[in-house]
Amino acid sequence: MTWLKQTIAVMLLNLQTIPSRLGSSAVAIIGIAGVVVVFVSVLSISAGFSGAMADAGSPGRALVMRTGADTELTSAIEGPEVRIIKEAPGIQRDGSTTMASGELYVIIDLPKKSSPESPANVPMRGIEPEGMRTREEVSIVEGRMFRFSTNEVIVGRAASRQFVNLNVGDTFVSGQNRWSVVGIFEADGGVAETEIWCDVRTLQSVYRRINSFNSVLVKLDSPDSFGVFSDWLMRNPQVHVNVRRENEYYRSQSEAMTRLIDTLGFGVAGLMGVGAVFGAVLTMYTAVASRTREIATLRALGFNTTSVVLSVLTESLVLGGIGGVIGAAGAYVAFNGYQTSTMNFQTFSQVAFAFRVTPRLVATGLIYALSIGLIGGLLPAIRAARLPISSALREL
Repeated sequence: MTWLKQTIAVMLLNLQTIPSRLGSSAVAIIGIAGVVVVFVSVLSISAGFSGAMADAGSPGRALVMRTGADTELTSAIEGPEVRIIKEAPGIQRDGSTTMASGELYVIIDLPKKSSPESPANVPMRGIEPEGMRTREEVSIVEGRMFRFSTNEVIVGRAASRQFVNLNVGDTFVSGQNRWSVVGIFEADGGVAETEIWCDVRTLQSVYRRINSFNSVLVKLDSPDSFGVFSDWLMRNPQVHVNVRRENEYYRSQSEAMTRLIDTLGFGVAGLMGVGAVFGAVLTMYTAVASRTREIATLRALGFNTTSVVLSVLTESLVLGGIGGVIGAAGAYVAFNGYQTSTMNFQTFSQVAFAFRVTPRLVATGLIYALSIGLIGGLLPAIRAARLPISSALREL
């Protein structure tokens, strides 16, 4: 109990003297805060991108593509096969209507609002009338639904914000056709909000892909019906397809980009963290040097070296924690919700998304800041514990 009381007393004394060393302490705080801002902001890109992809799918829907295809863009399914797929058990039906949509997925060039001189690859999806009903999260928030067998389109909210000529009433040219934007839709922040949707038959005629599709989206009776639906298609020799749950497909589409961004984020934060550690070391060495006589006096009065070490480490951790809180708060204010778009290298199309500074990301940033503080205070704490009492007291 005596040891604990000594430790607490020295810690409180140490913390009370921080304002007298505010200049040197601010160097460590600012350095750690800068590292956390960069660390959290870069990883918020990864969180936003993966969130947009993961939110796009539902375990209650299945995506059917050609065997061997890993993306819709590389898949091809002919009309007769689509009709067979729609006959499979496990699909939800509303009377005589099968809740399945044969879809065509193409990439068109549109300039970004932020850089009109640089065209970007924007996904355009042709859907059947059942395509909207299979996606219960999709809703028209401005304008109206397009009319089938026309050149009308609806545009995802994120695409409308990022690319030119995608507001209600605008027109744009793609292929040999001029398209009219009649509505804007939302899809709970999923990747579908980066897409442009139109009538699949009209899109087929524009790109001369008559009765050819890339995929079939199916709404299942329930998530548990996936096995029945998949097994029936796998055993049917009339079709050569691969079946995946929609949410699993989109999750796999985000893995490569998420891994790249995470690697970049940890790499940059690691390099900056080295500099922040040196800043913390210098700050704590300065603190120990300014308190040499105080530390020697405490030890001469019987305070043990462990209490001294823990007091220095506590100060360093407090400085790291303050820097971490400031950095995390700065990253949240500056970047959370910031809208942007980037290339999905698996589909070579743009994906619009918002940065996400999540609670987990904030916690990770704080842990990183405390780690920097702990490492930065370790050597100065050991030096404080090893100060020769006799030589230190001569400074009195």
